[in-house]
Amino acid sequence: MTTATAFAQRSCAKAFCAGLAGAAFTLLAAFPALAQSAPPAGTIAEGSLKDKTLTFVSYGGIYQDGQNAALKEFAEKSGVKLLNDGPTELAKLQAQIESGNVTWDVVDTGDLAPFAYCGKYFQKLDFTKIDVSHIPPGQVGPCSVPAMNYGIVLMYKTDKFKDHPPKNWKDFFDTKNFPGTRGIDGSGDPPVGLLEQALLADGNPVDKMTPADIDKAIARIKALGPDTVFWKTGAESQQLAESGEIDMLLMWTGRAMTAVKNGAKYTPVWQDWLVVKDQLAIPVGVKDPAAAHALINAYLGKSAQEALTQKTSYSPVNSEAKPEADAQVAAFLTNTPERVKQGYGFNTAFWTENFEALNEKWGALLAGN
Repeated sequence: MTTATAFAQRSCAKAFCAGLAGAAFTLLAAFPALAQSAPPAGTIAEGSLKDKTLTFVSYGGIYQDGQNAALKEFAEKSGVKLLNDGPTELAKLQAQIESGNVTWDVVDTGDLAPFAYCGKYFQKLDFTKIDVSHIPPGQVGPCSVPAMNYGIVLMYKTDKFKDHPPKNWKDFFDTKNFPGTRGIDGSGDPPVGLLEQALLADGNPVDKMTPADIDKAIARIKALGPDTVFWKTGAESQQLAESGEIDMLLMWTGRAMTAVKNGAKYTPVWQDWLVVKDQLAIPVGVKDPAAAHALINAYLGKSAQEALTQKTSYSPVNSEAKPEADAQVAAFLTNTPERVKQGYGFNTAFWTENFEALNEKWGALLAGN
């Protein structure tokens, strides 16, 4: 079994295969046949998009730099003028769609939105134009494909906890035995894996959650105290680590890797690292859907995915990709057998069904309510 296959089987079992209400996952069964008629992933027709412009939207920093590296050949060979924007915000996308002036062509967004708003904000993809045959099973939805595989990892200040380091998320929530400041992802999408870990820290099961558990999880995060910092961007999380301001913080693995490369004295805790797969999607109402599909198909190619990983440490979604990675990058890859065993996949079905309530309650927490 390949690493990619093992990751996919585990991810499917723990995240996608719980049966999403309202999500047309019966479409997945048709993907192998559809993929056969699609141009192979990575295909770029010479000069095919000359004099055209596409806007790619993501989250900036090393991640979007890596995505641009993945799309460099696509832009040069197709002749398209590739613009960048970001960060991806659903409110902005909604405003574009409602005004009939959609300026974003392909967006990188969080795990849940393309499932919760498939057909509303994100159009169903045409899999005769996108080759998904090399994407691990269980990671493709009707309105999106994975942008990469990565994780949210707990990083702790090495010197602060040198004699008694935290070993898991339960320790993160234990402010008595592990006192100090905490940093949490407040960049937008609720970190649902952390919310589940908050419940587990108090002995609450997560396999049969109810809407009341959202309130319990948020209350547990509030209980961390007023010293908790909700960082707003990946760059801010990296700055917090490099300056040593926070004792324990959640970090995207790419940002964690970059911070350590830059000298941050932090150590990762890999037990139950939170499995994440950003999604690539095409907004409803784009002016040139065929060009947007061509961008996604190029992005999923073997060499494009290798370029992305080498720049960011995020794991490729093309199972044929064999990126060259130095020791520091390799240390933060999430698709090795060891990391696959340690990863934690959240209950996608529950969070998708309760997406709007989740966003409302999480937004109130970030607003200090």
